[in-house]
Amino acid sequence: MPGENLSRDEAQERAALLSVDGYEVSLDLRSAVGDRGDEPRTFRSVTTIRFRCADPGATSFADLIAPSVTSVSLNGKDLDPRAVFDGTRIVLEDLAAENELVVDAQCAYSRTGEGMHRFVDPEDGEVYLYTQYEPADSRRVFATFEQPDLKAPFRFEVRAPEDWVVWSNGAGERTDGVWRFAETKPISTYITAVVAGPYHYVTDSYERVLDDGTRLEIPLGAMCRKGLAPYFDSDDVFEITKQGLDFFHDHFDYPYPFGKYDQAFVPEYNLGAMENPGLVTFREEFIFRGKVTRASYERRANVILHEMAHMWFGDLVTMVWWDDLWLKESFADFMGSFSMVEATRFTNGWVTFANNRKSWAYRADQLPSTHPVTADIRDLEDAKLNFDGITYAKGASVLKQLVAYVGREAFLEGARRYFKRNAYGNTRLGDLLSVLEETSGRDMPAWSRAWLETAGVNSLTPQVLLDPEGRIDELAVVQEAAESHPELRPHRVAIGLYRRGGDGALERYARAEADVVGARTVVAELAGAEAPELVLVNDDDLTYCKIRFDAGSLDTLRAALGDISDPLARALCWSALWNLTRDALLPARDFVDLVLRFAGRESDIGVLQMLHAWANSALTFYAAPEWRETGGRLLAEGALRELRAAEPGSQHQLTWARFFAAVASSETDLGVLQGLLAGTEKVDGLEVDQELRWAFLEPLATYGVAGEGILAAELARDDTASGKRHQVRCLAARPSAAVKAQAWASVVESDVLSNALVEATIAGFARPSQRELAAPYAERYFEVIERVWAERSIQIGMDVVRGLFPSLQDSPATLEATDAWLAAHEGAAPALRRLVVEARDDLARALRAQACDAGGKG
Repeated sequence: MPGENLSRDEAQERAALLSVDGYEVSLDLRSAVGDRGDEPRTFRSVTTIRFRCADPGATSFADLIAPSVTSVSLNGKDLDPRAVFDGTRIVLEDLAAENELVVDAQCAYSRTGEGMHRFVDPEDGEVYLYTQYEPADSRRVFATFEQPDLKAPFRFEVRAPEDWVVWSNGAGERTDGVWRFAETKPISTYITAVVAGPYHYVTDSYERVLDDGTRLEIPLGAMCRKGLAPYFDSDDVFEITKQGLDFFHDHFDYPYPFGKYDQAFVPEYNLGAMENPGLVTFREEFIFRGKVTRASYERRANVILHEMAHMWFGDLVTMVWWDDLWLKESFADFMGSFSMVEATRFTNGWVTFANNRKSWAYRADQLPSTHPVTADIRDLEDAKLNFDGITYAKGASVLKQLVAYVGREAFLEGARRYFKRNAYGNTRLGDLLSVLEETSGRDMPAWSRAWLETAGVNSLTPQVLLDPEGRIDELAVVQEAAESHPELRPHRVAIGLYRRGGDGALERYARAEADVVGARTVVAELAGAEAPELVLVNDDDLTYCKIRFDAGSLDTLRAALGDISDPLARALCWSALWNLTRDALLPARDFVDLVLRFAGRESDIGVLQMLHAWANSALTFYAAPEWRETGGRLLAEGALRELRAAEPGSQHQLTWARFFAAVASSETDLGVLQGLLAGTEKVDGLEVDQELRWAFLEPLATYGVAGEGILAAELARDDTASGKRHQVRCLAARPSAAVKAQAWASVVESDVLSNALVEATIAGFARPSQRELAAPYAERYFEVIERVWAERSIQIGMDVVRGLFPSLQDSPATLEATDAWLAAHEGAAPALRRLVVEARDDLARALRAQACDAGGKG
């Protein structure tokens, strides 16, 4: 990996020297099919780049990662590839004012989801290709100047097997056996794309009359592997797509600029999706092989709209360098929820945002590696790691706060001016702030310094003083910050007061909005109100903060959390209680008890699924070791009780069935799962489809009930790519030292497995019930991670370093071993050290929470 890095300084120097007029890329992908034995599989890539140099005679370089280069020509002069190409860069000397570079290379197909990924479908043997580049993997497919500010138009042509179809960013057609694609607008290298293979393809179209009277027509397409075609609900994908296009045209006043709009659902994808203009790629798990809940469809809709927002925020206007990654990701994350709530059937999307997305941000913002939303990105490895909860979810939360601060219309008008002024260009923070200051009249640099240029999350706690008559004499909000990040920010918040109504429900009876500034802010508007049973700071989720409670409010939640009638208020309380648990202020067993008593009454399915995940994490990481067995039994009993009580055939029933499988451990629990698989056990209305069968088999494999033969038989029943991933995970989950040794070797000592199977193997290897089996690998982990980081791709390196960290060996000894590695490897790659530091912090947090749980303090 080190030789593949690119620093910000190098990128700035190259951008000052070069400007790119255009690319022509010719790929020959016919080598993707056919038996080649043990020969490494490569494809021919011929790139022509026309570019200018501001300092004739200067030296620069082009980027390319390829096994071999056949020829290099600069301005008609043939260069010796052995002299100018070192495996990652092509040296370009004595540049002219105007230049033409032609590179003929043999590039490698990928098995890690980076570059040109090649997938063979085990179901029918068909081969599928797709590209994935962000932040810097287009250089694995063609020669390039790999940085976001060197935009250019692209022309692609592709030779492919006769029975294949090929797609790229522009519209394409096949003539004389070659697919040729229309030239793109000026775009960055990392959002170019090629998808090729015998994909199942469905079409539709979007039409709209623009304000100037012209008609806009956008051809729509959606594709997936042939094996997934029976499950592909393309009508719903197109419906969300059209609703999103309507919303963004209504609000952005800038027509969609990239012609067609294809959406490809592809196998073994590392990300949720990627915003390639005209050819968005998604992980194929968004095509549902079995019954899923409304939350899954909402998640897919959010991702579709997130990527669509990128067509403007990121593709039309792009950050200069990865420091300002938030200029695309934060906006897309915010606009995904904003448009989904206002334009689709998922009108409760802000509830999911408050409960799910923001929990990701809160975790990331409390790690030692937290950073401002506008980050300091020194190189590409930094950039890869900064696709995190800060850049996405905190940035989106901050933008939600910004809308409350400047007003909705001022925010949208700022966006409209930003697009028109910077179309097809690159921007920095100041470019956006200047238009927002124009449209709002607010001091945007001051807001930016507080919210975008500092790290850390504030805590807001209410203080309530009552007068002799039992009314509020004074209500204040106290703001605190961590010592490491002491910034106290201005917050626009709503404070809600709740009491029980006649029907016993906790209802809001008073609300005030206030600007919280400094350490303590008095909210005068609420003086004189009746005494509340619950005070909810940040009601309606206007700002980004950790909510705390006064003692009376916490007592109310312990007794009556399920009685809160408003779904968003309830979700905010659940999130706050989870933060208290993570901060070792609420015992983990108390949080588990709250879930057992009140989760069954949760109406929002996305919140319920989050509660299940949190309860499982509380038991695995934050509960005192001596209570884990008891806690596991209570959760399994509660899950089975709710499963049997749920409405037959409902999404709640399905969610409780999956949670029961996740926490089942006793002989009785496992017997129920066996019965459900065999059909001898019945739960009225529960359909045990193929995906649920694998969910039930996983705990059976983990506890040694389902062995290799049973899992092989299940794969024969579901001999698909999805089935193979499930089988690999279950095989690695079996409780055997030999199994763990084999799983470890297949991930750490070999690079044969694809990215998807590496991920599945790691998931099976680390089982909470198998701490003793995993213990011998704690020491080995620290012996191998630097080698793995150096030898493997950054994606696989991240998967291994994160996934195999010995977090289940939750003892001070593991903490000491981590500290010893960090002390002895101060010169290790900063990105590698960051991953280890983050894992160390999670472990230290778990130990503090376990101490809290053991002491019963909360």
